[in-house]
Amino acid sequence: MDETRFLETPEGRRIAYHRTEGRGPGVVFLGGFMSDMEGTKALALEDWARRRGRAFLRFDYSGHGQSSGTFTDGCIGDWAADARAAIEALTTGPQVLVGSSMGGWISAILSREIGDRIAGFVGIAAAPDFTEDSMWQGFSAEERARLMDEGQVLLPSDYGEPYPITRRLIEDGRAHLVLRTPLPMPFPVRLLQGSADRDVDRSVALALFDHIDGDDVRLTLVKGADHRFSSPACLALITRTIEEIAP
Repeated sequence: MDETRFLETPEGRRIAYHRTEGRGPGVVFLGGFMSDMEGTKALALEDWARRRGRAFLRFDYSGHGQSSGTFTDGCIGDWAADARAAIEALTTGPQVLVGSSMGGWISAILSREIGDRIAGFVGIAAAPDFTEDSMWQGFSAEERARLMDEGQVLLPSDYGEPYPITRRLIEDGRAHLVLRTPLPMPFPVRLLQGSADRDVDRSVALALFDHIDGDDVRLTLVKGADHRFSSPACLALITRTIEEIAP
């Protein structure tokens, strides 16, 4: 495997990445909340890209994986800025964004900021606005008070240690909501959602589907697939979807 490389962003954050050279449109994988670029989907897409001769980029947001920083110091705005810096510095030409969970929200933010660089968007259990609509709305009055007074609460996780949720994460998330104002996506959009996803309900996928302003937007609901969306069948669906919208 290629050695991990690092990009220093304009904000001084050091972003770890792996880049595969190849033809375009390139493919960029944007991971989820507290995940990293060594996950099953990222590595499977890299293998697919190499076999197809496609350009591909995977990276870690600051505070994630091998990148600099501490997770609890970060927020949606920081991670979107990391993604934009990586795309602008490490890719050329149009890119297909493959956004998993939080990566789907960040992809939506980027569609507003650098839409001319996006050739398509594949959302995998995309979770736009989750800090507000899932976390904050799901907190009890006691949890909200503790978050505001102490700056942090812990949420249980099915994937290991509890998620530390900071006041900065919640407040910054409100500045980057994408379902409250128009969301133009003038390129092919494919939303993939598992029916057995316990982290992102199918209603979120439907809300995003309805909210996107675009002429080529499709939603695929996969019966039995969970939030990881990493079974062989799901991985094959992801690559087929990319090939469909960007041959």
